[in-house]
Amino acid sequence: MPNNPKPIEAKTKTKSKKKLSERSIGYLLIAPAMILIFVIAIWPVFQSFYYSMFDLRLNNPAKSEAHTSYSVNLHTYLDNYPFLMNSLDEEIGEASGKTKEELEAIQANLEKIDSELKKDGELKDQYDQVDEKLMVMKPVSEDLAVAELDKDVALDLEKTVDDTTDRVRELKGELKNPDDVIGLSSSLSDSVITPNFIGLKHYKENLSDGRMWKAISNTTVFTVISVFAELVIGLAIAILINKAFFGRGLVRATILIPWAIPTAVSAFMWKYLYDGQNGIVAKAFESIGLFDRMTDLLTSSNGAMFSVIFADVWKTTPYMALLLLAGLQTIPSSLYEAAAIDGASKWKQFLKITLPLLKSSILVALLFRTLDAFRVFDLIYVLTGGGPANSTETISILAYKVMFAQTNFGEGSALSVIVFICVAIISMIYIKFLGRDLLNDK
Repeated sequence: MPNNPKPIEAKTKTKSKKKLSERSIGYLLIAPAMILIFVIAIWPVFQSFYYSMFDLRLNNPAKSEAHTSYSVNLHTYLDNYPFLMNSLDEEIGEASGKTKEELEAIQANLEKIDSELKKDGELKDQYDQVDEKLMVMKPVSEDLAVAELDKDVALDLEKTVDDTTDRVRELKGELKNPDDVIGLSSSLSDSVITPNFIGLKHYKENLSDGRMWKAISNTTVFTVISVFAELVIGLAIAILINKAFFGRGLVRATILIPWAIPTAVSAFMWKYLYDGQNGIVAKAFESIGLFDRMTDLLTSSNGAMFSVIFADVWKTTPYMALLLLAGLQTIPSSLYEAAAIDGASKWKQFLKITLPLLKSSILVALLFRTLDAFRVFDLIYVLTGGGPANSTETISILAYKVMFAQTNFGEGSALSVIVFICVAIISMIYIKFLGRDLLNDK
C-alpha cells in the first residue's frame, strides 16, 4: 500500500493555523493593556528624553518651547518696533551733531532689517495680519504670531537689535529718555527665537556635577537602609500575625494604620515629633543618648538622614509585612508538621522551609519597595526639604527643584530620565540575581 502524506500535511497545516489563530487572539487580548502601558508609562519617558535635549527655560520667553529652527515672534516684534522707532524720532529731534548722526544710523539699520522681514511674501502677509490685529487690540493666536525665519535674516535681526542696545547705552548721557530706547530694544531682542537644541549637553553636565552624585548617594543610602530595615521588621511582623491567636484580626488592622495614613500627613506628624523644642520623639532620643541635643534630629546631616529613614520605616513596614504575609499563607502547614516530627527546630524550619518558599514574595516585596524608596519625594520634601545643606536631597527632589524652582525644564527632564535609568537598572539587578529561577528566564 503506497504512503499517502497528504492527510498528515493537512493535519500539520490545521494545527499551525490553529496555533497562529490562538497566538493572534492572545496578542489582541493583551493589546489594550500594552497600549495603556505605553501611553501612561513609556511615552512620558520618551517625551522627557526629547525635552532634555533642549535648553528649555520657562523664565525666558525665547526658550519656553523646543525650537529646532530660527523664527520670529511677530507679536513681540510689532509690540516694540513702532514704539522704538517713535522714541528714536524723538531723540533725533532733540539731538545734534554726532549724536544725531549716530541715532539716524541706528534707525536706518532697524528700518533695513524691518524691510528684510517683509521681503518674503508669506511672512509679509503674516506680518500685516498681526499688525492689523494689534492696531485694533485683538488677540493674536500663537500660530499666527510665530513665523519661521531664514537663518541669515534672523542673525542679522538679532545682531542689529543687540548693536542698537549697546550703542544707545554708550550715548545714554546725551539722550533725553535713554531708558525708554534701551528697554524697547531689549524687548525687541526677545522676538528673535533661535534653535535651543543642545543634544546630550544636559547629561554631560549632570554626570560631571557633584550635586547630582551627592543626590544619588543620598538616595542609595536611604533606599538600602530603609528597605533592609523594613524587610527584617516586616518579615517578623508577618510571621507573628500569621499565627492563630485571639484578636489577630484587630492586630492586623492596627498594624496597617501607618501605611494607610497619607505620606504628606505622616511627614508633618513626624516633623512635629522631631521638633527641637517640643518634639516627644526628639526628647526620647536625647534621653536615651542617641543624640546629644534634640535639635540634632533635623539640623545635622546624620540626624536628618536618620529622621527620614526612621519615619519611612514606620510608615512603610506594614506594606512589606502585608506582602510577606500573603506569601506565608501559601506555605502548607503540613511541611512544618513533618519537619517538627523529624526533629527540626523553629530556626531550622525558618531557614529550610519558610525562606525558600517565601523567595518569590520577598522578591516582589523588595522590588516594589526598592523602586518606591529610590523615587522617594514627598516624605523628605515635607520633612526636611532636602536639607540641611542638601544632606537629604534625593535625585527626585533635585529634579523637582531644577524643573520647578529654577524653571529649567530641559535639565529637569534630563534628571527625570536619569531617575528612570536608575530604576530600570535596579529592576534588572533584582530579576538577574533574585528572580531568574523563579521566572524561568534562561
